[in-house]
Amino acid sequence: MDMTATAPWTTKKPTALLVLADGTVIEGTGIGATGKVPAEVVFNTALTGYQEILTDPSYLGQIVTFTFPHIGNIGTNEEDVEDLTPAARRGAVGTIFKADITEPSNYRAGKDLDGWLKARGIIGLSGIDTRALTAWIRQNGAPNAVIAHDPNGVFDIEALKAEARAWSGLEGLDLAKEATSGQSSQWNQKPWVWNEGYSELKPEDAKYHIVCVDYGVKRNILRLFAGLDCKVTVVPAQTSAEDILALKPDGIFLSNGPGDPAATGEYAVPVIRSVIKTDIPTFGICLGHQMLGLALGARTEKMHQGHHGANHPVKDHTTGKVEIVSMNHGFAVDSKSLPEGVEETHISLFDGTNCGLRVTGKQVFSVQHHPEASPGPQDSHYLFRRFINMVREKKGEPALAER
Repeated sequence: MDMTATAPWTTKKPTALLVLADGTVIEGTGIGATGKVPAEVVFNTALTGYQEILTDPSYLGQIVTFTFPHIGNIGTNEEDVEDLTPAARRGAVGTIFKADITEPSNYRAGKDLDGWLKARGIIGLSGIDTRALTAWIRQNGAPNAVIAHDPNGVFDIEALKAEARAWSGLEGLDLAKEATSGQSSQWNQKPWVWNEGYSELKPEDAKYHIVCVDYGVKRNILRLFAGLDCKVTVVPAQTSAEDILALKPDGIFLSNGPGDPAATGEYAVPVIRSVIKTDIPTFGICLGHQMLGLALGARTEKMHQGHHGANHPVKDHTTGKVEIVSMNHGFAVDSKSLPEGVEETHISLFDGTNCGLRVTGKQVFSVQHHPEASPGPQDSHYLFRRFINMVREKKGEPALAER
C-alpha cells in the first residue's frame, strides 16, 4: 500500500516527519517536544482519555496514533496521569493526531495539550490522515519508525530512514527496568469521586496488605486496591521473592508494563514461580499476566498489530458474560501453549487471543486487559473484588459481591 500516493499528507512546510523502516516518509505539523526518537507505531481506538493513554508506562517505546480525530479539547491536568513517577516521563515517546490541537475547554484543565507534551518530552505530529495510517498498520503490522520534530523543518531524511531501519524493535527488549520504581513505596490514594477528587485510605482503615511488583504500574490500579481497603506496598521489578514474602502480604499483584515479557521474564519469572508456590493469592494484569503465563510454562508471542483501545470485547468464561474493556498490549500468551492445570478464563472476541488464565486448585489468576478502566469502561472492575475475595477467603471472611 503506497501511503503517500493514497493520502494527502503533505503540508506546505512540514515541521514533523514520521519515517517508517520501509522508507515511507509521512509529513505533518510538529507539536509537543522537538527532536527525534525511534519507536514502534501503534494505533489506539479510544474516544477519550488521551492523557491517561500517553502516560501509561505500557506505551514506553511506542508512538501512539489516535484514531479519534480531535485530541486535546479538554486540556491536561496534574491528576490524570498514570505513571507512578511523572518526573521520569515513563509513557509514550511520541503521538500522532489528525486535527490540530484545540484550545482546552474543561474546568479541570491546568495546561493545554501542546505545552503538556513539551513538558513531558513527547514528540507529536498532527495534520495527517490517521485513518490511512491505521489501515496500513492493520495490513502490515506495527512498524518501527522514527518520529522527528523541527520547527524550522530541517531534516536529514536519509539519516532518519537509516535510524528507523536500524532500531531493534520491541522484541527482546526489557523495558520494565526503565518503567519500574527506583525504590519501595506505600500507596494510599483512593479512586477519584465526582466533585470531591481523591481521598486517602487511613492507616487504621486498612484491612489487607497487597504487595505490587511494579513493572510499570498504573496509578488507577493502585487506587482501586486502596478503595477496597488495601494498604499497598509497591516494590521494584527486580525485587526477590524472599524480600516480597518478608513483607508478609495478604496478596501479591503483578503489574502491567512495557516491552517483551520474555526479556523481563529473565529475572521476573523465577520470582513469580517462587511466589505461586505459596498459598498467597496472586493477580496479574497485562505484562504481569504474560509473565505469569511464562512462569507456568506457556509461551508468549509478538502480535501483528496488538490491541490498543477502550472498546474491545472480551468474554469471561467463568461468568459467560461479554465485557467491553480497555487494552494495551503488543504481546500475548499463546493459548495453545497453556499447560495442564492452567485454565483459559478470558478471550478476545476480536481475534480469539488469550485474555486471561487461572491455576486449577490455586488462588492465582491474571488478565491481559486493563480492568482499572483508566481510560475505559468499568465492566471489569469486578476482577479486583474477585482478587480481594481470595484474600478474604483465606482470612475466613465472607465474600464481597463481584458486581
